[in-house]
Amino acid sequence: MKGILKGLLFDMDGVLVNNLEVHRAAFAEFFRRYGVERSFDELSRVFGKGNDDIMGELMPADVVARVGIRELGNEKEAIYREIYAPTIVPQPGLVAFLEEAKGEGLRCAVGSSGYRANVDFVLDKCHIRDYFSAAVAGDEVTRCKPDPEIYLTAAAKLGLEPCECVVFEDAEAGIEAAKRAGIKVVALATTFSREFLASTDADVIVDDFRDVSVAMLRELVEG
Repeated sequence: MKGILKGLLFDMDGVLVNNLEVHRAAFAEFFRRYGVERSFDELSRVFGKGNDDIMGELMPADVVARVGIRELGNEKEAIYREIYAPTIVPQPGLVAFLEEAKGEGLRCAVGSSGYRANVDFVLDKCHIRDYFSAAVAGDEVTRCKPDPEIYLTAAAKLGLEPCECVVFEDAEAGIEAAKRAGIKVVALATTFSREFLASTDADVIVDDFRDVSVAMLRELVEG
């Protein structure tokens, strides 16, 4: 279904910020605390999912039962924010693109499987909150990606139909969520390679926001 481009929906991790290595470092410290060993491949398989799902897949059942799945997620994300705070910067080209989108009258929302504390952290530390009219976090929905709920909710918060939006994603779970919501997807090759992203249902693959323009997105949605 074609629409008129009116809104942009942004995943956070790997999209607003290129933070793969920071999350890897945070997971390494988190796993060390609990004596857990996990490979990068095991981590890669859960990127884009909600923290409850991640903890359920990566942490031993006895640890989950003893500590609590939400508490484990909070602990890991606190480690992440502490590590990242001194060095966090927006994705290359992001601010200039947000300025272009604002000038073109497009409304923007964040749709992340991450916790609200992480969304607020990124928006505030990168000084980009004013560009966004809405945000949906993983701890505010019933089902995280690859379920489409996050993106359907984000579009609704903007007062838009899904076909009037474009999603920016970096992970397979998020791409699937967007496509299930009926939204075109621009994938950033930040967390995964272009070759891998080519095997997904992404409509366009770019290196970062320096490769994106509003004209390109209008053609994607309206052309």
